[in-house]
Amino acid sequence: MGVSDLLLTSEIKKGLQTKYIGKEIHHFKEIDSTNDFAKELAFKGAKEGTVVISEVQKAGKGRFGKTWISPSGGIWMSLILRPKISPHQAPKLTLITGVSVAEAIRQVCGLNVKIKWPNDILLNGKKLCGILTEMSGDMDTIEYVVIGIGINANVDVDIFPAEIREGATSLKKELKKDAPRIPLVQRLMEELEKNYEIFKEDFLPILTKYKELSATIGNLVRINIKDESIVGEAIGIDSDGALILELADGSLKRIIAGECIHLQKL
Repeated sequence: MGVSDLLLTSEIKKGLQTKYIGKEIHHFKEIDSTNDFAKELAFKGAKEGTVVISEVQKAGKGRFGKTWISPSGGIWMSLILRPKISPHQAPKLTLITGVSVAEAIRQVCGLNVKIKWPNDILLNGKKLCGILTEMSGDMDTIEYVVIGIGINANVDVDIFPAEIREGATSLKKELKKDAPRIPLVQRLMEELEKNYEIFKEDFLPILTKYKELSATIGNLVRINIKDESIVGEAIGIDSDGALILELADGSLKRIIAGECIHLQKL
C-alpha cells in the first residue's frame, strides 16, 4: 500500500464538509483497537467529533466480545459523540450510524447495501460492515459514546477464516476494483453529522430511512439473547429502535438488543 492509499489526516480533511466530525483525526498505521483508543481520548476530555482511524487493527472488536479481523485495506475507525440524551436512547445512535454508512456506500460506490438489525451492513446478503457502540455514563446521563465502524473496503476476504469468509464480502470484491477509501470516509463523516443533527430534533426521519434500508424486516429471524433464542417474523422497528417480532402464536415480542440471525425471506 503506497502513501497515496493511506487514510492520512491531511487527505481526509481536504474538502471535508463537516462542522465538527473529523475536525480532529488520529491516524495510525497499526493499533490494537480504534474503539479502545477513542475511549481513552474521550475519558481525557476529547471533543465531540474526534475520530480515530487505523490502516490495521491487531485486536479489533465486534459485538458480544467477538474478534473483528481488520487487515490492511479496510476502513477501521471510531468516533466520539457526547449526546445530551438519556442512556436508554443510546441504541438509536447505532441505527443512525447504520443509515449513515449505508447512504455513504450507496452514494460513493453505487452499491445497493442494506442494514441488518441492529448493526451490520449487508451486500447481496453478506456482511460488509459492522458497527460497535460503546457508552460511558450513569443511570441518567451519558458522558460519551464511542462508535466503531469497520468496513471491508479493499480487503481480500479469502484471507479470512473459513467460518467468517462464507458470510463476508468486501467493496473490492463487489466492485471488481479498489473502492475510493478517502471519499468514502469523508462522505460517511458528512452523512453521520447530518443524520446526528436531524436526530437531535426528531428521530422519526432517521427511523423512516432505516426501515427503507432494512434487510431484516420481512424475514424469519432468530434472536439470540444470552442463553435464550427467539424465533419470529421481523415485522417492524419501533420509535426506540427496537425490533418487533411476530411469534408463531401471533403474539408480538419487542427486542431491544441481541444477535440477529436471518433464517429466510418471507
